[in-house]
Amino acid sequence: TNPLVSHGRHFDRTVFALCNYPSLLTSGVLILEQLEDMSIEDFSAEECREHSVFEKLLDSYLGLLERLKEGSEEELIHVGELIGKGAACVRGEDIKSLKPVIIDWTAPAGEAVVPPLPRNSKISRGFNHPLTGRLLCPAELDWDDADTKQRLQSSELVVSGDQWPLFVYANEVFDPEDPWSGLLKSRLLMNVFRHIFTLPSSVDKVPKATHAGNARIHGMTTVTSASVAYVTTQIQFTLCSSSVFSCTDMVTYSETFYHSILDLLEDPDECREVTELLLWWNCQIFPTSSAAKRPLKTNSALSKIRQRESCSKGYRWRFCLICSCHLSNRATIIIIHISEHPFICI
Repeated sequence: TNPLVSHGRHFDRTVFALCNYPSLLTSGVLILEQLEDMSIEDFSAEECREHSVFEKLLDSYLGLLERLKEGSEEELIHVGELIGKGAACVRGEDIKSLKPVIIDWTAPAGEAVVPPLPRNSKISRGFNHPLTGRLLCPAELDWDDADTKQRLQSSELVVSGDQWPLFVYANEVFDPEDPWSGLLKSRLLMNVFRHIFTLPSSVDKVPKATHAGNARIHGMTTVTSASVAYVTTQIQFTLCSSSVFSCTDMVTYSETFYHSILDLLEDPDECREVTELLLWWNCQIFPTSSAAKRPLKTNSALSKIRQRESCSKGYRWRFCLICSCHLSNRATIIIIHISEHPFICI
């Protein structure tokens, strides 16, 4: 496999998806040239965002910038097509592998799905089935309301891409007074993330496969905002009745849906909530990584030691004061006060 194709697979899943890569590279190189005489603030918000993705791509692939600058326009397009090929292939593979197994994760434990849902056909999914319909119903609507259900099933009520479905919430419970509560913490999301990034068998928390998962292959040790948005978009499409994935699909509005989630997770005003969310995700997926560091348990032996060290350091250094004066242009006297004991260095 061409390295650029392989890189496109991982970049699409973890950094930015649903992208026209030849166009991204062309405009990215052009803006780089313009930045020699302009500031990034001179460009539109959309151009700035696109260029940010371009810079992330450059940072993630060593030597790519030099190749783009030194190559012809045809070479630039070719590079973009290779990256795009990897991205498109991985989306297709994920859709294919999720289509049959997602039924097992949506059905109530130990209960049969009524009416049955074919594992390899999507025609009866979406709002056509009570199980998938409930999961796809916008969180602010009531699926149990007969009129709402009928209007969704008849497409009289069109769901836009920024109306998030109930499956994004833990236990499929949405609190309108606290919309962050349980957001992007559902069991379905967790299962699909493990299926894609670690190993399909790791969904049961007992890995059986002998080969490495995608996360290990690409050295992935933390959950990214984009990877959460990618998984959520995959679930939305897998549950719907559309048979062919398209960024501009008028049923799922996949591109709008993906961007609406990613925009929230990259919003500086939501930094505290997003940090807590990604910490939670890393504790579930990569519990031994540095990104999954949890607060020490109160009154544990380690917490007591850390408190003691902190107090000790604070006492030793809180009276630190450095003064200096010059004498006869030859020597400098430095008086350092540490813990009320002065030291004089000449």
